[in-house]
Amino acid sequence: MASEKKTIIVPKEEAVFWMDKNGNWHNEHGKFEHPKIIRHFNRSIQKDHRGYHLSQITDGAEEKVYFPHEDTALFVVNVFLDDTVVLTLNTSASMNLYPEQLFTRNDSLYLQTQEHCIKFSQHALVKLSRHMEEVDGKFCLLVNHTPHPIPER
Repeated sequence: MASEKKTIIVPKEEAVFWMDKNGNWHNEHGKFEHPKIIRHFNRSIQKDHRGYHLSQITDGAEEKVYFPHEDTALFVVNVFLDDTVVLTLNTSASMNLYPEQLFTRNDSLYLQTQEHCIKFSQHALVKLSRHMEEVDGKFCLLVNHTPHPIPER
């Protein structure tokens, strides 16, 4: 009989690291600086019914560490504009942008999917800003010369 994989759960109240409102990882000693560690953490982000967590397999068991985050756990970190707009997330996943999913809040740009609220990093905003303008008094993203209004929430 196959043994069932053990799952170790660390609730976010016991996590020793957290993510700030800009997507930076921190622990009691300060902001994470090592790029490989940051990439590893970002690529390990997953979500389930309990929330966002980092997941890894250790000694045959799955460990899930739920972590606190100030705003969102997912961030757009790069933007590629051509006939379509392709976004790269901090998790290294890519997705197409659908302008109707965009909104602003507190001077930040977000994307709302069925599963996630994703915030745009400063780098991604700079790349996208060339394609934003005000049209008829509304803040819009121009895709293929078509303005898409971005509502504020």
